[in-house]
Amino acid sequence: MPLLKKAPKEEEEDGDPFAASPESRYRRRATLERLVGLAPFGRARRPGPKAGDGDGDGDGGRARGLRRRSEDFGLLRRLPGRRKASVEALAERPVPKRSSLLRLALGTKGRRASLAERSPPPTEPDGAPDGDGDTGGRRQEARGKAKEPLSVLEILELIQRRELVAADEQIIALEAECVAAAAAAAAGVAPSPPSPVPAAGRQARDVALLYEALLAQLWAVVGEAVPAGRPYPPLRLVVRVLEQEEAADRRHPPGTPGRPRALRRRWQEAVGRAAGERLAQVAPAAGLGARLAALAGRLVADLGAVRCHVAPAYPAEYGAFGVYARGYHRALAQQLGALAQRPLAVPDLYLLLDWHSNAYPREVLGHPEIGALLQAQALGPLLPPETQRGLERSCIAAVKAKVEVAVAQELQLSEDTWAEEASSDDLQEGLATRVTGLLRAHVDRAPQITPEFGMEMAHSLLGVLVAFLHSFQRKVERFLEAPGEATPPDGATGRAIALVNCCPPFRAFAERLAQFGHPEGEEPRRQAHTTLDKVTRLCNHVLTQRLFEDLKPYFNKLMKRKWLTSSDAFDTIVMLITSFTQKLRPLRPEPYQVLVSEVHRRVLIEYVRPLLQARLVCTSAKMRARVAARLGDEARQLRELFGRLDSASPWLDSVVPRLRELLVLEDTAALQMEVGVLVRDFPDVRRKHVAAVLDVRGLRSQAARQEILGVVKDLEQGEGEPGLPRERAFFSELAVTREARCLPFDLQRLARLSRLRLRRPHPERPAEARL
Repeated sequence: MPLLKKAPKEEEEDGDPFAASPESRYRRRATLERLVGLAPFGRARRPGPKAGDGDGDGDGGRARGLRRRSEDFGLLRRLPGRRKASVEALAERPVPKRSSLLRLALGTKGRRASLAERSPPPTEPDGAPDGDGDTGGRRQEARGKAKEPLSVLEILELIQRRELVAADEQIIALEAECVAAAAAAAAGVAPSPPSPVPAAGRQARDVALLYEALLAQLWAVVGEAVPAGRPYPPLRLVVRVLEQEEAADRRHPPGTPGRPRALRRRWQEAVGRAAGERLAQVAPAAGLGARLAALAGRLVADLGAVRCHVAPAYPAEYGAFGVYARGYHRALAQQLGALAQRPLAVPDLYLLLDWHSNAYPREVLGHPEIGALLQAQALGPLLPPETQRGLERSCIAAVKAKVEVAVAQELQLSEDTWAEEASSDDLQEGLATRVTGLLRAHVDRAPQITPEFGMEMAHSLLGVLVAFLHSFQRKVERFLEAPGEATPPDGATGRAIALVNCCPPFRAFAERLAQFGHPEGEEPRRQAHTTLDKVTRLCNHVLTQRLFEDLKPYFNKLMKRKWLTSSDAFDTIVMLITSFTQKLRPLRPEPYQVLVSEVHRRVLIEYVRPLLQARLVCTSAKMRARVAARLGDEARQLRELFGRLDSASPWLDSVVPRLRELLVLEDTAALQMEVGVLVRDFPDVRRKHVAAVLDVRGLRSQAARQEILGVVKDLEQGEGEPGLPRERAFFSELAVTREARCLPFDLQRLARLSRLRLRRPHPERPAEARL
């Protein structure tokens, strides 16, 4: 021990116990200057004990049993290199303990296993030890006395060594001293004798900083347990500390500063923070889908470790697995919320919504190992409902904008090829398929996420389809109704067929979108069907225009005297209709039936028109029979013709037989009944139509005419009553300019007599001859 024997002499010479070697001045900067002001050296060199001051049994001896001063803890925070405000910075390297010069010389030789079981040895005022024998005797004397409380730095060292239970006991004791000192100060009682205990404010700050260091270590243990992937014994210390603190919370009366500390609630928060850190460590993968899959994999793996290794370390009343599950659930919700705030493309929006609504419940909540435990926690959705609705609205708006541009481009590209001869097949197979395909991709995807999202997406796309159909209608009108052209151009029939064939896919798709049941979906559905009906009528007009131009001369030959003896005109009409329908084979079934029904209606209108024009007036019963027979035969041929053509309007087949009966029947009452049946089957028939048929019949009796026409008048007055459908119009398109009157003589014979009279020369009058 040469250093210990030499130190007092050197100190008497120059006051520097480390001046034995030239290098000691540099070492002093690393030791004494760092320890200046700390016990047993004090803030300045303490003078040696004076004679008569006693041998330690006085005030110094009484103070020896108290907790050593803690201003060293506050001072170290202000020294160079220790300027961090939190105690966590002190844990980066060991902090020098309060010790005597003897311990500085001996090193760690006399150090005990735990600072919680030791009491610091007393030192001489001048810092010189009395020898090994004296030191050993004082250690034995200290063991016989009560244990001395540890200083702040010693408690901090316990925390750094993760002797957390012992450190917490010391902090609770120090807090009790602080509370007692504060109570004494509030009562105005001065300590007797005066003790070196620091002021209550400084001591309270020391307690707060120690708790901060303790909690930092506790939560560090909590964060390390899950990644360990095995049983983690330090968790037992965390549980014991939590139980000690809860017991201390119960001991302290309400209103005690810093109490209750509610460490179990803080532990739950620490679990949530640890979960957030674990999920934040997932490296951003290439693409949103890969990142979401990585997050789900990390969550499943960590909760599996919690179930196997972490949760068993906690008491059952802690509900440890539920706490960790809720913490990871909230952390994952924060990750998804951050992703939802980013600008995402349409595929990423679909992916995020689908992962939130389907993939997470299926892959995480439905996991075979932890799924049942997670479902028992009733975790709820990851994203708030308003956030999910915001993502859905963003996706719908982005899809709408994208699809509107795409379908407009498809329509423009298709229109540019309509005038080409080879465009019919491409138009028929391409336009409707491409446009509905653009919409179908989103209509199929959205309901897989949630039915509500699918309904909103379908309603939005129905609006897009209606706008597209309006544009389609205008372009078809401009193309087919070329100004200045009386007849359709060459090839217009094929292109009209191709255009009308686009309507059934559009109609079916609009119906499908409307079936999602949106409250406001009926109006756009009606608009879509109305627009398609206009396109169909326009194309049908183009297709039938040439046909009826060819049929017009032959319809003009009907209902004349030659018609009674020759069927050439009617046979030509049937032949032209049959030949025309052969060209309709490329039509789809729906537009084909609409077109054939329209041809059926117009053919019968043109057939009945000359009859109502009274071109032929029957002058005898025999003539009425001939006309009726002719009408019956041709009505049968028309019925068979349009039956072969699969007409969807069989109600038209009865119009000619009803008119024929008005020519055959003789009894007025029977005629009245037949007129009633005619009005029932064709609600748009009027008195002028019946009067024209009576003129053809040659009915001259005004009384009988009025009785028969009175039936029509009575039915016209009651046409507002229910049971009279107005959907099938026929006679409303047959205009009769004036009601014909039957004369009691043959108009044709009268016309011949008038012509003969005009040819005969007039005799000169006598007066004119004289002139």
